[in-house]
Amino acid sequence: MKGNLLFKFSWRYFKAKKSTQAVNIISWVSATAMLVGTASLIVILSAFNGFESLVKTLYASFYADVKISAVQGKIMHISNDQLQQIRKVDGVVAFSTSIEEKAVIQNEAVQQVVVMKGVDDAYADWSGIPARVSRGKFAIGNSASPGLVMGIGVEQALGLMADRSITPVTIYLPKKSTQELTAQPLDALSVANGYPSGVFSIQSDFDNKYVITNLAFMRSFMKYDQDEVSSLELKVSPRVDIASLKSSLQAIVGSGNKVEDRFEQNRTLYTTIRLEKLAIYAIFTLMLIIAAFNIVGSLSMLVLEKQRDIQILKAMGADDLLIQKIFLLEGLILSAIGALGGVLLAVLVCYLQITFKLVPLQGASFLIDYYPVEIRIPDLIVVALTVILIGVIASWMPARRAATQKISLR
Repeated sequence: MKGNLLFKFSWRYFKAKKSTQAVNIISWVSATAMLVGTASLIVILSAFNGFESLVKTLYASFYADVKISAVQGKIMHISNDQLQQIRKVDGVVAFSTSIEEKAVIQNEAVQQVVVMKGVDDAYADWSGIPARVSRGKFAIGNSASPGLVMGIGVEQALGLMADRSITPVTIYLPKKSTQELTAQPLDALSVANGYPSGVFSIQSDFDNKYVITNLAFMRSFMKYDQDEVSSLELKVSPRVDIASLKSSLQAIVGSGNKVEDRFEQNRTLYTTIRLEKLAIYAIFTLMLIIAAFNIVGSLSMLVLEKQRDIQILKAMGADDLLIQKIFLLEGLILSAIGALGGVLLAVLVCYLQITFKLVPLQGASFLIDYYPVEIRIPDLIVVALTVILIGVIASWMPARRAATQKISLR
């Protein structure tokens, strides 16, 4: 009953016509400022979410769900028995072994430093790379005639068309180890020919650096033993508990190897994304705090407007706390209108962008031609609660001033 009475007073003060038109104008300006600030923050966060999801999708095309590699050095030892145990672990859908090493590819007089990644035949069944091949085909050949699926940046640097090339390129790979110094540096390199077969396009970090080829070729020319690889990459079920899976895998591969999920493989990327989102939230929250000064001004003028009403209520027995709650609730109404209106406006703007792609991306190098947006319910809730909290805090001083007024009826 008391809460209903508080709301009736506050709502009447909000919607009733004031003796001074400026009070009405400032009240609506306050609500509008919070509305615009709320909508802007949600739209910016949604756009950031869209780019974040796009980047994660692109990285997911290249990185495995779980990767096992050596704690120290480039080489890990994995036996057939260990592979069979890993195959039986609950949640493991597929896996493949790979060998990575820096190499030099030469096409006629042009040379390019790349990272050669040798993969087995199982890699194409679960990896996202084949779906990203824009020209040619995902063909890695065999140990005697390795196929090269290269990033589009590597292709451009070498000045060739991978899907149309009929001549091989020369590959310079370092041998696994060279115990003795040699007079000829080339003695430490293995030289072979490779045949471009296709081009993938994911993201510049991969497009300008990686070349996918045959695992047996890499093992043969780098003099790796059969149980030696650079890493073991696994695709896992989306419903599996990653922590439990990692624990099971770690028990199989031993302490000399590390088991990393997708976040740990790209810790810098994911941490940067989170920090950027927090920075955006903090900056726009500061803008909302500045906008909340309108609420302070609006309620301060309302307190002056309703001095006689306050004194009458006190004469009728209302205590200071009741008066303070009335004006706090008034500020809550202003901020709630701004928060609700801002959420609805932001959802509408994002829907229009998703449906009609109103804001395009300039440039031809992007995978999409419009700003991606993604609305997330937790963002809506956090922003709305933030706006309401700011409104209540901004209302405290005028509400306290109203409550401490002395009775002076004449």
